[in-house]
Amino acid sequence: MPSSKLVERFSHAVNRLLPDFRHNDEIMGLAVSGGPDSLALLLLANLAFPKRIAAATIDHGLRPEAAAEARFVATICAKKNIPHQIFRPTLPISGNVQSVARQVRYELLHDWMKRDSIHWLATAHHADDQLETMIMRLLRGSGVDGLSGIREKRGEIIRPLLHFQKTELEQYIADQGIQAIDDPSNHNPSYDRVRVREALKGLIGFDSTLASQSGAALNDARDALEWITSELADSHIEHTFSACTLKKTDFPHEVRRRLLLKCLQICDPSLSPRGAQIDQTLQALDRGETVTLGNLLCKGGAHWSFEPAPKRRNH
Repeated sequence: MPSSKLVERFSHAVNRLLPDFRHNDEIMGLAVSGGPDSLALLLLANLAFPKRIAAATIDHGLRPEAAAEARFVATICAKKNIPHQIFRPTLPISGNVQSVARQVRYELLHDWMKRDSIHWLATAHHADDQLETMIMRLLRGSGVDGLSGIREKRGEIIRPLLHFQKTELEQYIADQGIQAIDDPSNHNPSYDRVRVREALKGLIGFDSTLASQSGAALNDARDALEWITSELADSHIEHTFSACTLKKTDFPHEVRRRLLLKCLQICDPSLSPRGAQIDQTLQALDRGETVTLGNLLCKGGAHWSFEPAPKRRNH
């Protein structure tokens, strides 16, 4: 596909996600690692919205090559007159490396946005990422929320490449004469995503952009369920500061599950029950039983009530 067509598609994607962006003077920040996806994001954004972007690279300090890779991105940005900064975590990353690195990355990027008055953050997630994510969540037993995959827009974060295939982004960068960085972690089979990616290589001839189409449909379903739940909560949940009652419970299973979560959130915003705990609590409430979840006493029956559990006495 000609580069001009890619730029046009990218511009259309951003304008769809941010209808007012082309009419104001807001700045879009770009998370750029130096891989082909994020470099494509950088170059397409620069052509579609010149002088309206800024870029940042996070050096997590996990690989010796990372510092040079960050400088590589800085060099490309300097040639294009794109403002660019490199950020490093103050503490070493440990534990679940991918999860912690992701958390730290977004913390550093959000701090950058606040300091530099950057209104939006674009990441380079594409259609193949979406397909991998949906399959991983399917294998983990996710419901509607999880299967909706990566959101195109969430708060100030946008993902304008979700309807672009990885192969066309790689080809675009190759056509610019740029040798993108190949992160070795993308080939490490100890990561679930890498194993799913390898398995998908055998599916030749499928259009991965359709996964984003399915994700968007599921996201619409999630929005509809959230709207219905909010409407029903306003009508049927009575609450005080730390207790509440659901006065009507004869709804479809998924709606009752969401109303249960709404009640728990009202009574204890810090409570984060796992999916299995929610299912078990829902079954107990359906049977009219009383169970404890976290520090809350949950009573079933015709009405469901939730209140702080009595404190245990020390003997």
